[in-house]
Order: sequence, then C-alpha cells, then structure tokens
Amino acid sequence: MSTVPTQIRIDANVKKQANELFSELGMDMSGAVNIFLRQCVLRGGLPFIVEVPQYSQKVMDAMSEARRISRDPEVPGYANMDDLRKALEE
Repeated sequence: MSTVPTQIRIDANVKKQANELFSELGMDMSGAVNIFLRQCVLRGGLPFIVEVPQYSQKVMDAMSEARRISRDPEVPGYANMDDLRKALEE
C-alpha cells in the first residue's frame, strides 16, 4: 500500500495533548489518524456521535462561576488538605 503525505492544521495545545496520549498508547499521530480514517471508511461516517451538549442554565451558571473563581487572584488557594481544613475551621 502506498502512502501520501497529508497536511492538516491542528490547535497546538490539542496536538500536544493528543501526541502525549498516542505515545502512551504506543503510536504516533500518523498511526492514530490512519486508524480514525479507516474507521470512518468502515462505518461510512464518523466513528462517534457529534453533537452539541445541552447543559441546563444551572450547570452553565456553575461553570461560569467556577471559571471566574479560578481566575480571581483574591480567592485563596490551598496546596494540601490540611491547609484547606484549617481555613474551613477558622
């Protein structure tokens, strides 16, 4: 079977994470993409469901609040459970 070079554009962070995952699985990006494409051909479509998740407003609000809190330098952080317990007991 002959192969042809193919060029695709991928978000740098996604590429890094994918390469780390594929490395753990004993393969490289090319091997993983080949598996994906073969599954697409075999199934006659994408080998997984593609959908937009429908989150409730309550969940969306909680995610927004968590994002805000994680970026707020005024919110204290704790490196271990002992420090967190002390802060909760105060």
